[in-house]
Amino acid sequence: MTDQRAPDWFQRALAHEPTSHRVPVLDCDIHYLRWGPAASERPGILFLHAGGAHARWWSFIAPFLAEDRAVAAIDFSGMGDSGRRENYSSECHVPEIGAVLAHADLGQRPIIVGHSFGGFMAMCYGNRHGADLSGMVFVDTPLRPAVEAKADPTQAYTRPKPVHPDLDTILKRFRLGPAQPCGNGYILDYIARHSVTECEGGWTWKFDVAARGASHHDEPLVDYLTSLACPKALIYGGDSSMVTSDIAAYMRDLFKPGEPIICMPEAHHHLFLDQPLAFVAALRAILSGWNA
Repeated sequence: MTDQRAPDWFQRALAHEPTSHRVPVLDCDIHYLRWGPAASERPGILFLHAGGAHARWWSFIAPFLAEDRAVAAIDFSGMGDSGRRENYSSECHVPEIGAVLAHADLGQRPIIVGHSFGGFMAMCYGNRHGADLSGMVFVDTPLRPAVEAKADPTQAYTRPKPVHPDLDTILKRFRLGPAQPCGNGYILDYIARHSVTECEGGWTWKFDVAARGASHHDEPLVDYLTSLACPKALIYGGDSSMVTSDIAAYMRDLFKPGEPIICMPEAHHHLFLDQPLAFVAALRAILSGWNA
């Protein structure tokens, strides 16, 4: 990876070590991390990670929001340190979100922040429980017109994970998906070290390949988004390969006047890795506008 020294703000954020918890959901142990006070009058926040990622992707973001409110980050089943299932879909991930919201004591009307796949799962949850939320923030979560063709992702979700002989080798193989440049090597180092596990014959990635499947694309996500019974916002990268300018223009029409849509210039799909402090500022501005 890299020996780039982590800046002071990053080290201070990681010094706020979260507590680790597990809650059973549909016969599967779901792991999550929690920061902040035991209780607060302010709405709590639940972060939802992207496909194949995990809760630790938020470890250097969450502490900035946890000064006066509870904050949690989930490991969806099949990813991170949660248990595995035979099948994955919103039918299991939506109850996982609900269980963590309750178990983490995030208050009566919490806020959900979802990146990419996590944003899709937030839409599915909001379709059923949006009235119980103070708001949802979608982070570079692309919705395409129904007429736009999609690539068949089957191979990517069925091929076996490689096994690497030692820790150093697998850490050097860590890549962001979709591929993008990221100048913050210290963040990539941190995420990579929490993305691997020892296995027979060496080391492999934590996620279950099957958990990255795209069955949620069969759901009417556009309808879910436009009918949300809570405030919503979008933060996307100006150089994102997922929320392109055409997709951003399409999605803008799915938001009501006054609902925040923030483009972070020179940021890619994994925009809070590119510009973490700017992302925190954007998120704080959205919450302030909601009086949340």
